[in-house]
Amino acid sequence: MNYISPESKIGNIIVEGDIIILGSSIIEDDVVLGHNVIIGYPRRRKILRLLANRVRREALKELDTISSGSYISSNCILRSGTIVYEDTVIGRNVETGHNVLIREDVKIGDNTKIGTLTVIDGKVEIGRNVSIQTGVYIPPYTKIGNNVFIGPYVKITNDKYPPSKKLKGVIIEDNAIIGCGAILIAGVRIGRNAVVAAGSIVTKDVPPNAVVRGVPARIVSSRREYDERRRIWEKQ
Repeated sequence: MNYISPESKIGNIIVEGDIIILGSSIIEDDVVLGHNVIIGYPRRRKILRLLANRVRREALKELDTISSGSYISSNCILRSGTIVYEDTVIGRNVETGHNVLIREDVKIGDNTKIGTLTVIDGKVEIGRNVSIQTGVYIPPYTKIGNNVFIGPYVKITNDKYPPSKKLKGVIIEDNAIIGCGAILIAGVRIGRNAVVAAGSIVTKDVPPNAVVRGVPARIVSSRREYDERRRIWEKQ
C-alpha cells in the first residue's frame, strides 16, 4: 500500500513497490524509490508527543500531520528499505543500498553513495562524491568533507566517556580514506588527504597527508607513499 501526503510535491519518479511519503516532502524528477522506502518520517520527540496525547486516529495520517518532510534531489536511487527522516536534504545523484537509515537534520552532497545497512544517526553533514560502504555507523554531529572514502563496517563515535552528557562529533576532511573496520573516537579530526588503515582505532587527531595504523593508531607513512604503493598494487 502506498501512502503519499497531499502536502508533498512529487516529480516524475519511478516507484518499485509500496512507499510512504510524509509531510511537505519534495522529491525532484528521475528519482527511483525502492520497495518499502519511507520519506519524511517524524523525529522521536514528535512520536512521543503523539503517544502522550494518546492519539488513536489512523497512524499514517497522524504521522503525516506532524512531519516536516524531507528534500530528495533529482536522479537519486533510494533502494528498498531506505528510511529518510524529516528535515533531511539529499543532493543530486545520491544512491543508497538496501535498508539504509538516515535520521533527521542530515545534509548529503551530490554524487554520494551510501552502502547497505548503513546508519546515519541525525545532525550529520556529508559532502560531495563521498563513498560510504556497507554497514557504517555515523552518529550525530559528524562532519564529512568531499571525496571521502569510508570502508565497510567503520564505526564513528561521538561520546568519549559513555554514557555522558557531552557529545562531540568526528570531523573527516576532504579526500580522506578510512579503512575497513576502523573506529574513530569522539572528537578526533581526520586531516585532509589522511589515511586510516583497516582495523585501526583512532584516539587523537590525524594530521593532513598522514597514514596511520594500529591500536591506538600511529603515523606510519605519508599519503604520497600510500598512493605510490597503490599504483604499484594496481599494476600487478
